[in-house]
Amino acid sequence: MNLKLALMLGGAFVLQAAPSAAQEANSEPAGADEIVVTGTYTLADKIDTATGLGLTVQETPQSVSIVTSQRIIDQNLISVKDVIQNAVGVAINETDDVRNSFYARGFQITNTQIDGVPTAWALGGDSGETLADVSLYERVEIVRGATGLLSGAGDPSASVNLVRKHAESTEWGGYVNASYGSWNTWRVSGDIGGAVTSDGRLRFRGVARYEEGDSQIDGYHNEKLVLYGTIDADITEDTLLRVGFSHQDNNPDGAAWGALPSFYSDGSFAEWRRSKSTAADWTHWNTTNQNLFVSLRQDFGDGWSVQANYNRLRNTQRTNLLYLYGVVDRETGLGLASNPYSADGESIQNSYDAQIKGKVTLFGRDHEVVVGALRSIIRRHADTFTSLNLDENGFFPPAGDFNNWTGDSYAYPGFSDVPFRASQEKITQTGYYGVVRANLTDQLKLIGGGRLASWQQRGFAYGVTNNYGDDDVFIPYVGALYDLTPQHRVYASYTKIFQPQNNVDRNYRQLDPLDGKAYEIGLKSSFFDDALQTSLSLFRIEQDNLAVLDGAPIPNPNDPTAPPFQPYVAADGVVSKGFEVEVTGQPLEGWNVNLGYSQFKMDANFDQPRRLLKLFTTYTWQDLTFGGGVNYRSKAYTDGLNPVTGAPFRFQQDGYALVSLMARYNVSDALQIQGNLENLFDKKYFSQIGFFSQYRYGAPRNFTVSANYRF
Repeated sequence: MNLKLALMLGGAFVLQAAPSAAQEANSEPAGADEIVVTGTYTLADKIDTATGLGLTVQETPQSVSIVTSQRIIDQNLISVKDVIQNAVGVAINETDDVRNSFYARGFQITNTQIDGVPTAWALGGDSGETLADVSLYERVEIVRGATGLLSGAGDPSASVNLVRKHAESTEWGGYVNASYGSWNTWRVSGDIGGAVTSDGRLRFRGVARYEEGDSQIDGYHNEKLVLYGTIDADITEDTLLRVGFSHQDNNPDGAAWGALPSFYSDGSFAEWRRSKSTAADWTHWNTTNQNLFVSLRQDFGDGWSVQANYNRLRNTQRTNLLYLYGVVDRETGLGLASNPYSADGESIQNSYDAQIKGKVTLFGRDHEVVVGALRSIIRRHADTFTSLNLDENGFFPPAGDFNNWTGDSYAYPGFSDVPFRASQEKITQTGYYGVVRANLTDQLKLIGGGRLASWQQRGFAYGVTNNYGDDDVFIPYVGALYDLTPQHRVYASYTKIFQPQNNVDRNYRQLDPLDGKAYEIGLKSSFFDDALQTSLSLFRIEQDNLAVLDGAPIPNPNDPTAPPFQPYVAADGVVSKGFEVEVTGQPLEGWNVNLGYSQFKMDANFDQPRRLLKLFTTYTWQDLTFGGGVNYRSKAYTDGLNPVTGAPFRFQQDGYALVSLMARYNVSDALQIQGNLENLFDKKYFSQIGFFSQYRYGAPRNFTVSANYRF
């Protein structure tokens, strides 16, 4: 599909929708006294994710997608991974049972925020970050393109902002929910809040969820506990204090490390059943995610306010894992090497940030100003425990018959009680930024600003000493918006890319930070009193030092007993260019729709689909809501070598579509019954291909039924 065709299709949809909206959609936001916000897929609130100015989606000069609480409910989205999988313009690659990687515009998403405060995830999300439960959050904001102005590292892909639920209600209320689904998965949830004092100045909100169940993978069983509590206190009429704490435990047994081997020893491709696992009964990958936050906001009047935040993130992992690699004899199932592994890891991030916002009057017009600073310190380490199952040469025994592999095929090897400090690192980030939105005319707005960023990493990791960083890197940001009419706005933006990275070369040396520029222009429109919103964007990303695969995995030069590692080489002059179209909202009262199409061209990262189509829609008729959606992603592949013949081999997943259905019935004003069906046609597909010459299957058809009671 070329750009001209995309513009024609986007315009045709809008023109077709306009005359059909005989009734105005109800787009009023939920009142302050409602615990559960329902009704729409659009957001009237202002967001800070891109510029910090507190702009609406329509006022932000970048592509913005919002997954609202109603979308989360309708699609039965449980984790951050679920949200990303269904959001416009973003893709996901599954590494194994715990780790997932997110991508946009051909690049990996590494910028994440909670309530606008940048956070750090462990490499690959191996502390369970991508599996974080979204019951804690009111919505998820995804700003595509570089957001270095606020996040420091201007990754060119996107930034994901998780917006917490807060104690804003003065009336007590909430909900309880119970669900059951495929693979004996069940969960119970609750969300309650209200005023603690009679005057409503002290309010509380609490969320809890417990989940237990298996999966499509043999031997896998997970238990999850989520707890969250927060207090809002109006210290004065102009002073708001927020304090909260969240805790999540994920305890999967039978968790796989890595994926399935791709080749038989005769050089042919090895195709396994979808439920096949490389794990053992004794493997587990337990993670804990905790977040303590304190926020204080003071309003001074005349549009001026100051806000200070403190965040403490603690992510831990406790693992006993088994990694299998190599080629398999087709007849005997033998040939795989093994690597049993045990480790405890902890990452603690303390971040402090402050922001001053205000309005200044110049030449008879009001202009918005934001000045802020952030200081973040991450201390992380990992301790490993030596396996007791080594031969006389210090190597692990072979895996055994993989054709008939079960959870007890590889006996528990035992591990030393003495920890070995495998990594210990300190990462410090400091940033100072300022941005101004100048209202030059009633139609023309100009946004300009910049960030002075410093980033340092010290320590060691698995035999490699890390001592690098950059000081006082200036990251500019420029944006402009012009109102063609009250309903149609064109925009343009530019920013610089600066992103430290963890990828290493063949000598196990860390690559230099990414460096580049990002450009974007677009059109944002609204219809039916903002009930329906559309956006069209064109982007170009120019980047140096992009990490691209450098051949097949090779032995670790610092530890010959460790599994092979994937080397990368830095590529210069890499360009990604493309466009995105999104339509979201209510063309008719009771009809919610979110439709997005994205496409890009790029001479690298071919493991990412060039085209994505995301559609989900529901219609409410009296007490019945029904709907469904389709997620399509185009071909993706990884070029490598056949480990047996040495010939080039392409790991490829052709384009495919996954279809979902949902229905909800209001038994009463308080009680709703809902059913969700995913992968309706039971499509068999790879959710990851070629990484370490392995592959992983996506989930087959599955269902969930739930009951929700509001009070």
